[in-house]
Amino acid sequence: MDIAEVLTLADQLIFAKTGKHLDYVQDAILRGTLEDATYTQIAQELYSSPSHVRNVGSNLWKTLSKGLKKNITKNNFRAVLEKANFYNYQLAIVENVTAENITVNHNVNICSEKVRSPKTPQNPEPTAKHPRIDLGDAPEISTFFDRTSELTTLENWISSRTRLITILGLSGIGKTALTLELIPQIQQEFDCIIWRSLHNAPPLASLQTDIIKFLSQQQETELPDLINYLRSHRCLIILDDVQTIFSSQQLAGNYKPGYENYGAFFKQIAESCHNSCIILISWEKPREIAALESQPKSCQTLQLNGLGEAAREIFTEKGLAESENWSELIELYRGNPLWLNTAAAAIQDLFNGNISEFLSYDSLVLGDLEYLLHQHFQRLSDSEKRVLSWLANQNKPVEISQKPALLELSPSEFLKAIESLRRRLLIEKVQKGDRTLFTLQRAIAEYLNS
Repeated sequence: MDIAEVLTLADQLIFAKTGKHLDYVQDAILRGTLEDATYTQIAQELYSSPSHVRNVGSNLWKTLSKGLKKNITKNNFRAVLEKANFYNYQLAIVENVTAENITVNHNVNICSEKVRSPKTPQNPEPTAKHPRIDLGDAPEISTFFDRTSELTTLENWISSRTRLITILGLSGIGKTALTLELIPQIQQEFDCIIWRSLHNAPPLASLQTDIIKFLSQQQETELPDLINYLRSHRCLIILDDVQTIFSSQQLAGNYKPGYENYGAFFKQIAESCHNSCIILISWEKPREIAALESQPKSCQTLQLNGLGEAAREIFTEKGLAESENWSELIELYRGNPLWLNTAAAAIQDLFNGNISEFLSYDSLVLGDLEYLLHQHFQRLSDSEKRVLSWLANQNKPVEISQKPALLELSPSEFLKAIESLRRRLLIEKVQKGDRTLFTLQRAIAEYLNS
């Protein structure tokens, strides 16, 4: 028995009866039934609840029974197929089927272009999934640099049914470009893909209503909770600019007043039974994520770092010579694509493309990068600003086992500030033997001392 054939024909029958194709849960139920799996086993595979899978299955068998004019249940489905020719069941609704669904001698045929005798078995290729995609809020990205390992990591997490993925990184590091590059690699795993930016900080209720309208195609007058759609269909929801729902001038991860329900929503996504995935793109990590990461199948975080030597492509595009100095530039700007593009533009404009002259300056030339760093700095609390200023004046990585005497902060305030700056990715941790040291990126230190 060819599972692909059975699924294709079942999909055509369901579509003829309901106007909708098999969804992800129905597909999994049919596959599991043909492999003698129980509802509980199918639910575990889907990361869903057995009761939800059982309810979907009950409706599925009823629809198949009506279409085939034979009582079909989970218990007898396989036996019925083995005892009889599945292709010879008559469709009771054939008179109402559209022109794309035709019959030959009253037997099911799935395609008007290729009418075959029912005595000749068909061996169709599995139908490729064509998800509905709405990338209306996604920016246009013209250049993507090599991120093979990061793409592989994200693909593996999605294949493992991770429910909540957070992609963290400073502005310009390539979080959005990476996610856009990921979509073509994994889109056939999903029924729906939607990208929404939180740049204007929409209230959670407005965001959920917007997403539900897309997922439901506005076919229902009363829209159920979003989690119900995430259980019924395999959906990928991408939320960009998540940092905008956090308060400025406070420690990292504190929600703006009225936005605290986002935290409960992220927790629900990670902990509830469903088979969908939400990707958060942010400058800083939501507070709930740290606790949720103890369950890898529920929640994972990817911290996006610089490009390394792959960033040399930027200098090639900008027409910079002196390739022997490119590695030093990459290190100075930690491989951040946007920062390197900004530096390359300054080198061309101010130094006529002479990298050596640019590097000869005692202080790092920031140019337009100063504005980008200001966006991060203005979000900081007073205690974080003090700690950053102290670190900017250290000529080497330092330990934090004791609070510096010059800082007018309590030991508790000092450690909280360090932790918050780590969540914002503004300070780096350096391991030297058994010692843990902390330091700033050169560009950030230059900004603070300018």
